[in-house]
Amino acid sequence: MFLKGTRCITDKCAVDTRAYPPGQHGQNAGRPRKVSEYAKQLREKQKVKRTYGLSERQFRNTFLKVTGLPGVKGTNLLIALESRLDNIVYRMGFAASRAAARQLVRHGHVEVNGARLDIPSYQVQVGQEVRVAEISREMTPVKASLEHASRGTSPAWISVDGNKAAGRILERPAREAIAINAQEQLIVELYSK
Repeated sequence: MFLKGTRCITDKCAVDTRAYPPGQHGQNAGRPRKVSEYAKQLREKQKVKRTYGLSERQFRNTFLKVTGLPGVKGTNLLIALESRLDNIVYRMGFAASRAAARQLVRHGHVEVNGARLDIPSYQVQVGQEVRVAEISREMTPVKASLEHASRGTSPAWISVDGNKAAGRILERPAREAIAINAQEQLIVELYSK
């Protein structure tokens, strides 16, 4: 239900538009509910976790890995999530959604610097080339995604060659280049308790 394709990129996304709780008494509760600080932090964490399609353990492990890195923890977390192989495949336009990109990687259809990888959590480094395997380029979902992606633009920190179904990471993404509406500081506060 969540983030299957392009609906949550538009204004029709149910996650961002609803300001009241679900259910028959949500709109007509009579008085606005006071949201605790913990609820705000948890909501931000769940939003980011679901956006990238991670389990709780995967998300926590990613946070623990970036805790020791220099810089802002929240920004480092988002950079680490953006640098995952399944997210890079999605950002390059080789798959219609992050879930489809994850399946493409898991089934061995993606190569990094010429070597096949089937680990969606692999951290792609600057300068590495990501491509769809030669045999897999003729698959219908990959063709449709490449055709759809050719009309759009990829992020500035990625260069994509749609004809070869390949792309390269030019630089680490800056916080401004990460197109996710999240307050990462609340996630850091949640895990710092």
